Amino acid sequence: MTTPDTRPVVQIDVVSDVVCPWCIVGFKQLDQALQQQNVLARLRWHPFELNPQMSAEGQNLREHIMEKYGSTAEQSAQARERLTSIGAELGFAFNFTDDSRMVNTFLAHQLLDWAEGQGRQHPLKLALFEAYFTDQKDVSDIDVLADAAEAAGLDPQAARAALASGDHQAPVREKQQFWTSRGISGVPSMVFAGKYLTTGAQGVETYANILKQCLEEAA
Repeated sequence: MTTPDTRPVVQIDVVSDVVCPWCIVGFKQLDQALQQQNVLARLRWHPFELNPQMSAEGQNLREHIMEKYGSTAEQSAQARERLTSIGAELGFAFNFTDDSRMVNTFLAHQLLDWAEGQGRQHPLKLALFEAYFTDQKDVSDIDVLADAAEAAGLDPQAARAALASGDHQAPVREKQQFWTSRGISGVPSMVFAGKYLTTGAQGVETYANILKQCLEEAA
């Protein structure tokens, strides 16, 4: 017989995209804060597309960043180096290459929507981050998505069927609209206990302080 976990639980809603490096950085920082404060999270991931108009073939990541943000090739390289260093400190591997690509993520969000109903959304989200950033895979590809589903403990054939059905297109669009209509325009955006919002990867200390405040108010 297992002893029940009596640690306090805080609900945390995270609006993010699987191709956003700061989303996995922010989650890793949050995870450290949760461990530091000895708190559990009731974590829910919500869809956001950084590039909803991205074509099926995607775009070279360096070219995309330079085009979208007006950065130089040197600035783009420095940003990737910084992310790689930050990721390593948090135990996550960013393996950027000159061939890294930005891709459309609408299918990935549909799969996450399906996985939520299977109780495996969180492990799938982490598997997708790893597939895209660590393994440099195309998370708009159905084979890659099916493999990520399997890595998250889901039936890959059921995952393919869920995507083929199109049943999760409308729910994803509705959820995206819900968050953008409430002013969410950047990710990661985290809502703690339904009332405290942070945008961007805010660091372990900031997340720990918010968790403490949530616990004090719930006491």
